[in-house]
Amino acid sequence: MDIFFSIKGLHKGFVTEKQPPLTSFDISNVRPYDALSNRLRGGQRPGLDKWGAGTQIGAAEQPVVAMCTVSSVV
Repeated sequence: MDIFFSIKGLHKGFVTEKQPPLTSFDISNVRPYDALSNRLRGGQRPGLDKWGAGTQIGAAEQPVVAMCTVSSVV
């Protein structure tokens, strides 16, 4: 039995038995190209970089100044 990586990504249009080739019905945090070698072999999605000095938002160095809610009815 050959098992291939789902290089065509997520597809929720069909039941599992009728998936298009090279797709998956349930994947998370993956992408077809490896981040380090840029090869088509599957790899994890890279994490996010830290923002600011690395201190927690809401701490003394980065206080929360304002919070608001915006609603729109069109």
